[in-house]
Amino acid sequence: MTQLTWDGVGERRFETGVDHGVLYIPTDGVYDLGVAWNGLTTVTESPSGAEAQPQYADNIKYLNLMSAEDFGATIECFTYPTEFEQCDGSASPTPGVTIGQQNRKSFGFSYRTLVGNDTEGTDHGYKLHLVYGALAAPSEKARSTVNDSPEAVTFSYAVTTTPVAVPGYKPSATLTIDSTEVDADALAALEAILYGTEGADPRLPLPSEVFTLFDSSITVAETVTPGFAANVITIPTVTGVVYKIGNAIKTGVQPAITKDTVVKASPASGYTFTPESDTSWTFNYS
Repeated sequence: MTQLTWDGVGERRFETGVDHGVLYIPTDGVYDLGVAWNGLTTVTESPSGAEAQPQYADNIKYLNLMSAEDFGATIECFTYPTEFEQCDGSASPTPGVTIGQQNRKSFGFSYRTLVGNDTEGTDHGYKLHLVYGALAAPSEKARSTVNDSPEAVTFSYAVTTTPVAVPGYKPSATLTIDSTEVDADALAALEAILYGTEGADPRLPLPSEVFTLFDSSITVAETVTPGFAANVITIPTVTGVVYKIGNAIKTGVQPAITKDTVVKASPASGYTFTPESDTSWTFNYS
């Protein structure tokens, strides 16, 4: 038998802070444009639903049915990336001119919170939070005069979400990764994807790819740069690598391009890339 104890050394854990915010703009369902979100001050997670709906029969409470659960959040900040303006219903017909009340674009979002304990403080670890299918609602923006107690304007955005597919589970709009519990190399690979490297732009991987990174049975594949000569792209055949132009999978010699063309690589099912792998190449028409 084991007797319970409380507040042991190193077990007094807590969470604090928010940083490393990143905004991801999707293209055809792929969150392939990531930009740093500076000035992030607060992220308030606001799940809703999952409420009991009692059902009665035979003059008794027969059972409880649970309503669907939804994930929402409030993002507060001193500033936001220029790319977020399209998510806030703004458009810029010409540089420096912005109009409002336009269609709002959905986005992805990631941020980090710190995990501390009584022996290491906030150096103990951190959690990465990934949010999919987010949509920002209109919000108030208060402008106040400068006085003897000046404060920076704070922007606040109420966010709702639409869940994405999660292999083996119900759809979800959020994932959380705890650095104190996962493999360090897999975590480094995920961060290389989220924050980008010299050879790959930052992007938000879908849950299926995140699961793949942390599955010890997954095989690592290395991308190979497509060939290019006389406006003709040659896609190499590499086990575990899927090459696409737009949404179409491509292999072998392609028709001559007539405009600048981007080729992107993604891991096939059961594979993952190293953090150093290039995943996007732009070929310029000449």
